[in-house]
Amino acid sequence: MNDMPTDFDMHGFDDSALAEAASLLAHDEPFPGGAVVPPIYQTSLFTFANYAEMADTFAGRRRQPIYSRGDNPTVMEFEARMAALEGAEAARGFSSGMAAISATVLAFVGAGERILAVRNCYGDAYRLFERLLPRLDIKVDYVDGSDAEAVAAALPGARMLYLESPTSMMFELQDLGALTRLAREHGIVTVIDNSWATPLFQKPIAHGVDLVIHSASKYLSGHSDTVAGVVVGSAAHVRQINEQTYSYLGGKLSPFEAWLLLRGLRTLPLRLPHHMKSGLAIAARLKAHEKVERVHHPAYSNHPGKATLTGYSGLFSFEVTEDVDIPAFVDALKYFHIGVSWGGHESLIVPAKASLEQTPGLNSMARFGVGPRTIRLHIGLESVEDLWADIVQAFAKAAR
Repeated sequence: MNDMPTDFDMHGFDDSALAEAASLLAHDEPFPGGAVVPPIYQTSLFTFANYAEMADTFAGRRRQPIYSRGDNPTVMEFEARMAALEGAEAARGFSSGMAAISATVLAFVGAGERILAVRNCYGDAYRLFERLLPRLDIKVDYVDGSDAEAVAAALPGARMLYLESPTSMMFELQDLGALTRLAREHGIVTVIDNSWATPLFQKPIAHGVDLVIHSASKYLSGHSDTVAGVVVGSAAHVRQINEQTYSYLGGKLSPFEAWLLLRGLRTLPLRLPHHMKSGLAIAARLKAHEKVERVHHPAYSNHPGKATLTGYSGLFSFEVTEDVDIPAFVDALKYFHIGVSWGGHESLIVPAKASLEQTPGLNSMARFGVGPRTIRLHIGLESVEDLWADIVQAFAKAAR
């Protein structure tokens, strides 16, 4: 692949980081019975040998799974892997990324308090902030996270700083080190959605972030067959989530999906570089195409927030010229499926204009500068030449 962006110098990309992750994920002691794959503990409850075991477990003097809405050995194996990958002390798995976001937010923010969130955060997180949290007397303000001065001005009085670097749809970056230092000065907990980069290409905790959230449905799974979420951080922060919200909101991760995630993690160090290289190749060709006005990809950014990225995933967006019929372009594609989510083997397309219709009257993308001519792509594991030929023929059919 010789289509890397001309101003892209493989910034920070280091194969040793991938090798370290691969070693962490692949080198296991044998599991029970000599199995090389973790067993699935498909059980709702766990019993005790005697009264003392139950009493000591309930009192917190010993740890043993009690009920799979709390702990489950398969889920605990996934949580341990995620904590190790992010360089964290603890992790908690959830049934979805939104379950992880909801439980985290509600564990740290209460009535009468305020969240400062970056603009263009994940759409359903935005809808949570705008629809549910006001009913709980929680206020959310939005800020251009790429502007550290704007964040500093808006931060005082907040209880939580909610980050996403790069952001959804526009892929704006934040200087994580600078923003977390500001938050610590005010005693504000910092949370980031790190689904885009994964722990292989960005480790927010190393830059001062308190809690890291993933939609594990994406690259962590990698097979488009799992819906899951996870939050990682210090033992104290994860304990607060466990005690305040996790058990009561009920968004637990199932053992089978945890097993699928453990399977997906093993190949993450192999899959993610392929997504990165293919994504960069397609982004470079789009940037040079006469029907494209702009490509939104962190590789083209000069923002200080780029320094925390050691690589890129395959998700980015671009804006087309006025003479492109977007519905015709989308419908002409053969290899790009029309659908939400990303991170799997398949390439996907989401036109912003259609996404704007998802929640009438709650248009965050238009509010924060996402234009109707913006198109998001996820570059999967297919041949770059096949994908590019598909895009070229679609542009030809969509010319007005």
